[in-house]
Amino acid sequence: SGGPSWEVPKGRKDGRISLASETRQLPAPIFNISQLKQNFARRGLSIKDLVALSGGHTLGFSHCSSFQNRIHNFNATLDVDPTMNPSFASKLRSVCPAHNKVKNAGSPLDSSNLIFDNAYYKLLLQGNSIFSSDQTLLTTPKTKALVSKFASSQKAFEKAFVESMIKMSSLTGGQEIRLDCRVVR
Repeated sequence: SGGPSWEVPKGRKDGRISLASETRQLPAPIFNISQLKQNFARRGLSIKDLVALSGGHTLGFSHCSSFQNRIHNFNATLDVDPTMNPSFASKLRSVCPAHNKVKNAGSPLDSSNLIFDNAYYKLLLQGNSIFSSDQTLLTTPKTKALVSKFASSQKAFEKAFVESMIKMSSLTGGQEIRLDCRVVR
């Protein structure tokens, strides 16, 4: 995908099994800024880590169920989240109708979803973000400043992303240090 590379610190403890239920610890796509800050702080990660790691949304795809709340029945008076660019919201609504029956319907997370770049941040500033947890990064001066910085500098984004990935890789919680990362001992 063309992203940065870094040395992965050795000695991290991995789990012995992979369970979908463990992903519930990840921040939800509907989290607001307070919930995101709390979720990251609980793991010893900073606001800069929060904004930098959110940039991972430059890659990938989301199913309609993860952003349906922004494009249909947003609140009692609005159908669509007013922070969304109206043409972007319209595009998403055409892919994900209110009573969507297409199992794999959804949208790429950004316009260059196969390339690791800072397009995510540029789109976020234009109101073209998929998740409300992304859009909420613009609601505080500190997070908005970081979004703007990363939107204007691919190098600054990559540097912060690498630092945050290394920091995140040191989080504990697994059961064993593997001799071969693909094989449980």
